[in-house]
Amino acid sequence: MEFFCYHRDRPDSVALRHELLEKHWSYMDAYAKEMIARGPTLTSDGETPTGSVHLVDLPDPAAARAFAFDEPGYQAGVYRDVVVRRWRNTLGRTMWDFPGGRTGGNRYLVIGLGAGQAADLDVPADPDEVIAYGPLLSDDGAAWLGTAALLRAPDADTARAVLTPRRYAAIEVHPWQFGGRPS
Repeated sequence: MEFFCYHRDRPDSVALRHELLEKHWSYMDAYAKEMIARGPTLTSDGETPTGSVHLVDLPDPAAARAFAFDEPGYQAGVYRDVVVRRWRNTLGRTMWDFPGGRTGGNRYLVIGLGAGQAADLDVPADPDEVIAYGPLLSDDGAAWLGTAALLRAPDADTARAVLTPRRYAAIEVHPWQFGGRPS
């Protein structure tokens, strides 16, 4: 089962986040085989972390919650909240398979929270600009709760347009970058 985990930073937690960076990376190293995508969200200037997104393939919802809440930054109080949702990897690839590579262009996390009739289930028209894409689902996979995407786009408005606005209660767009240890 695939899961979307998004840790949102607590205000004024940047110093603590940096202090725990090696512990965070070591923790994530233990999940290398399960990782579909990962990386920080950033302020609009791309300089300051605002959160951390992880798309992982884990056995069940309990394992996903353990992954999210045992993370060292969460344990130390870096994050103000955590979103954990079942997710389906519509592209069937990892971020490392993204044809656009790790750098170049603006990258975004787009989260659409919805309810009712599912929307935006198909991969957007230009899959070469999409890093990861799929529906957010209930724990049992039966109910559609929204859509999450990582993509390359010229700007936040273009990134937002990947989702159908009227189908969501809210759409969030966050600058994002490929995560993991620097090479």
